[in-house]
Amino acid sequence: MSFNADHLLANIRAWVEHESPTDAPQAVSALMAKVAAEALAAGAQVEIIPGRDGYGDHVLLRSPWPSNQAGLLVMSHLDTVHPMGSLAHMPFRVEGGIAYGPGIYDMKGGARLAFEAFLHLLRAGTPTPLHITYLFTADEEVGSPTSVELIRRLGAQAKYVLVTEPAREGGKIVTARKGVARFDVHLKGRAAHSGARHEDGRSAINEMAHQVLALHAMTDYACGVTVNVGVVAGGTRPNVVAAEARMEVDMRVPTPEIAAEMVARVLALTPRDPDVTLTVTGGLNRPPYEKSAGVAALFERAKALAAGIGFTLEDLKTGGGSDGNFTADLAPTLDGLGVDGKGGHTDYEQIYLSSLVPRAQLLKQLMQTLD
Repeated sequence: MSFNADHLLANIRAWVEHESPTDAPQAVSALMAKVAAEALAAGAQVEIIPGRDGYGDHVLLRSPWPSNQAGLLVMSHLDTVHPMGSLAHMPFRVEGGIAYGPGIYDMKGGARLAFEAFLHLLRAGTPTPLHITYLFTADEEVGSPTSVELIRRLGAQAKYVLVTEPAREGGKIVTARKGVARFDVHLKGRAAHSGARHEDGRSAINEMAHQVLALHAMTDYACGVTVNVGVVAGGTRPNVVAAEARMEVDMRVPTPEIAAEMVARVLALTPRDPDVTLTVTGGLNRPPYEKSAGVAALFERAKALAAGIGFTLEDLKTGGGSDGNFTADLAPTLDGLGVDGKGGHTDYEQIYLSSLVPRAQLLKQLMQTLD
């Protein structure tokens, strides 16, 4: 059974037009219910894992053929960064071989391709060499707080892991990712009238400015470390010396050793002004995902399959994190197996229609041949 590009696109469109931002758990769960129903009708074993802590349901699918050996784990997320109502200003549309829409690239396009490949195999009824477990999660875009334990447990039971995040830079798949650390920094000074008693104040914002410079100075492109203060807030009024301020910090690190060193540096920050207190909380959110020998061997198998389909598969390391970071130390993991395109997390998110059939074929052949 071959894939049809129009059919694939129609099904991708249906998911894109079902908006599912992470912070709308009912909407995410409703889309998960559709996935569960479609998989059940095709013959999959289906488990819905109820959402908690303000997040939507996860769905766990399993192929019906039994196996006593470690299997193949496929992972997709259906939550997006685009808020409810985004379709009003960025509707699904097709122009010149490109389809646009919220979440179409990250990652509903790739998720649907892998799901189509899984459905093909279920409907054919021919057992694959490895039992297939397919996990759809509802909270990847915010760090997978309610799914990470499940991901780790399933990863420990898997022989291989395939992740349907989008392809990068012209169709390259991902064989390594930097680790991700997140921190909240809170500063507390002393309020004062900014005109009459300025000297009595201890500005938390002034201290924050020094800490921003110190944090950004930790960026080292040569060794692959980047630090970004992405959110700042503080103070109450322009004529009051700010008593409090806060920052949210993102750090990307290439290896576990560098991660440990850099996380310790951030947690050890001290105030320049001794009258201001500084509190740092947080740490490593996603561990680095390195290209091990097992990952390299798995990539070579995927590369050979792609060549047979008719395209050249290349790989890269990226600074972005994914759920693949949670499995790469447990089982060889290939990431970025989704659609080719660009613009993730933007209002011009897009996929290239020419990538739909070849990518679906690659995903299906990986499921059919990995042993």
